[in-house]
Amino acid sequence: MTARPDTAVGANAGRSRSHNRQVVLGRVRAAGRSGRAEIARATGLTTQAVSNIIAELAGEGLIAPQGRRAGGRGMPAMQYALNPEGGYALGIEIRPDAVFAAVLDLTGQPVFESRRPLDRPDRRGVTRTVLALRDAALREVSGARARLLGAGLVMPGPFGDTGIAGSGSDLAGWADTDPRAWFAEALGLAVEVENDANAAAMAERVAGAGQGLESFVFVYFGQGLGLGIVHRGRLVAGAFGNAGEIGHIPVPAAGRTVPLETAVSRLSVRRALAAAGREADSAADLARLYAARDPALMAWLAAAAEPFSAAITIVENLFDPETVILGGAMPEPIVDHLIASAVPAERSVSNRAGRGRPRLVRGACGPMTATLGAAALILDRTFTPAIAVAR
Repeated sequence: MTARPDTAVGANAGRSRSHNRQVVLGRVRAAGRSGRAEIARATGLTTQAVSNIIAELAGEGLIAPQGRRAGGRGMPAMQYALNPEGGYALGIEIRPDAVFAAVLDLTGQPVFESRRPLDRPDRRGVTRTVLALRDAALREVSGARARLLGAGLVMPGPFGDTGIAGSGSDLAGWADTDPRAWFAEALGLAVEVENDANAAAMAERVAGAGQGLESFVFVYFGQGLGLGIVHRGRLVAGAFGNAGEIGHIPVPAAGRTVPLETAVSRLSVRRALAAAGREADSAADLARLYAARDPALMAWLAAAAEPFSAAITIVENLFDPETVILGGAMPEPIVDHLIASAVPAERSVSNRAGRGRPRLVRGACGPMTATLGAAALILDRTFTPAIAVAR
């Protein structure tokens, strides 16, 4: 999915009412609170059209009056803002070993977060776990059942039958299935599908380290390693939605060339620790081992520095980002360690004087970044028309 503009222009004729509803909702969201005349000026809609849509949205509980703003001549203008309980978005993140869920209210605040391990990673097992998490969310969030706007679903790539499937970090058994159609039928909801790294990148842009940035990349630690690419505020998806499969690029490691995620990923560190007789089935396990400076983990980190540095150089020279953000399902102290151990290449377009921000930064949205990004896909669809109409 390609991210859409933050604002769109309304149309007084030739476009559906649903388009103009989205335009008005998006304007109210962007402004925090706004009056009819302000919305009309910002969107190009007539004041009468805005008044009709405002009445409709208020009647549905999506927005609520916030009192009148004093100032100027005549009757002070009534201000409107989003009603947080007016709608909810379900976000689901599927990993090879677990499923995560989150619910955002209409203002984007999380009101539910949960995780369940996957007993069976096939379609039946995944679907059963997704449905169980949905039901748990609807039980916990009062009013969500009647006001659920849809479900955003993220999963690791690659999508479709490609030459890099079967690496251990992807989801087996989905190459011949359209996940959007599958989960729309299973959940009985409108569904948006994205890969995990892209969803995480957009979550960071909306509420994390990517705020205010137009072009950056997000290195996402799931089971494997993915890359979300944001250019001029939009996701770069590729022809088939598989742009950013960074985990499969070849990098140098101790005198040989290996795929990046075999040297730098959750999958990689778990294999290294298992070989040393350690179990690390969760981020909490990894954090505990790092706090104890476990020798096997520290050896893995030392070995990861070379391939990680090489990958960052490739990413910088390919995409010329304002910064590279790292995050996801890797404990923050380990992410910080990787950043500190990286050797910034001199022969990189990112090596320039007068930089306003570091070349590498840790993300701010935590381990649920992609899950929150999945729910944000639904809010984005709710607030922003797919096509902006030129005046």
